[in-house]
Amino acid sequence: MTTELRVLESAEWDEWYGMLELAFGGVPEAPEERALWQELTEYDRSIGVWDGERCVGSAGAFSFRLSVPGGAVVPAAGVTMVGVAATHRRRGILTSMMRRQLDDVRAGGEPLAVLTASEPAIYGRFGYGVATYTARATIDTNRVRLTVPDGTDGVTLRQADLTKSAAACEAVYARRVAGRPGMLARRPGWEKVPLLDPESQRGGASPRLCVLAERDGEVVGYARYAIKSEWSHAGAEGVVLVKDLEALDPAAEGALWRFLCSIDLTSTVRIHSRPVDDAWQHLVSDVRRCEPTLRDALHLRLVEVGAALEARTYQAPVDVVLEVSDAFCPWNEGRWRLTGDAKGAICTRTDEAADLSLSVRELGAAYLGGNSLVSLAAAGRVRELRGGALVEASVAFGSPVAPWLPHGF
Repeated sequence: MTTELRVLESAEWDEWYGMLELAFGGVPEAPEERALWQELTEYDRSIGVWDGERCVGSAGAFSFRLSVPGGAVVPAAGVTMVGVAATHRRRGILTSMMRRQLDDVRAGGEPLAVLTASEPAIYGRFGYGVATYTARATIDTNRVRLTVPDGTDGVTLRQADLTKSAAACEAVYARRVAGRPGMLARRPGWEKVPLLDPESQRGGASPRLCVLAERDGEVVGYARYAIKSEWSHAGAEGVVLVKDLEALDPAAEGALWRFLCSIDLTSTVRIHSRPVDDAWQHLVSDVRRCEPTLRDALHLRLVEVGAALEARTYQAPVDVVLEVSDAFCPWNEGRWRLTGDAKGAICTRTDEAADLSLSVRELGAAYLGGNSLVSLAAAGRVRELRGGALVEASVAFGSPVAPWLPHGF
């Protein structure tokens, strides 16, 4: 069979997205969910592979700005909606879409591409490395107590309408973006994503709720959550499902966690996605009773090595020559000299002897500071060619706070 790869037309969206739904199990999404993703689709950045009139492959990209170490927000292609029909696997369709997409990203001047993976094993061969992780936990509030920061009692909490409070919550979120690598500066329309709450995905829980943390009339934090009522012969055993939480200071954050852990008729707080260094771990009396687990989140690829490494800052002075391998995007191959510190960086091609050797995948894994070059070297993924260069670069690439992706796309 012959197939054609082309840019998506608006009239083709239903067929294109329907193929994606089928590739992900065939369960149709709720109408409101489907409508939001259609609204957010960037047609000029979406491609499909067609076999006659049938769509057999899809891939898209969103025009994001991603926070990086140092506080800058950097243009990044948010790779999304990737799928191949089960009838057309192992024919090079995915590779052809990844090839076209990365060529387009480079032509558009974006130094980074990012994605979340349904299957993490897929994207390493295209140069993506796991750059952030997310923490999940289940807090047994019958046995775990919280010790909150000084000033928490000066924060007032107010139950708020989910939609009417959205603007105030977005203002808090926007102030948080620069302080943690991996967060997305939300463009217009994306404020609707955290509000998406189709009944079909609640699993018997309540509609999404919102509580605002305020001080002197100013909103300084918020939590969105749902409650799943459960009962046993012993009484109420409800579950609080934390959807998202942001706060501008420790007292506001402490007030929100204390509220979530003390809601009547509940005995468990379930955390779905939080930073791996999140404050709640230091507020609880027994982290073991919270059963924390880790999962990969954001996968990142340097599309233009020089521009990407110059876009962030470094927490210690660094002067290192990197020998980079990148078979899928050969324009990145070769030696790059990176010099930088907390004020900025320069990264240019060089003929000097290499200090470290690694692939673009490892650069992606280390780029936001979530993985150390030392740990990657221990796995044989980075080679030190000059004594001392590995520790020097590893410290410089680090981040004082763990990178974190607040929501999927």
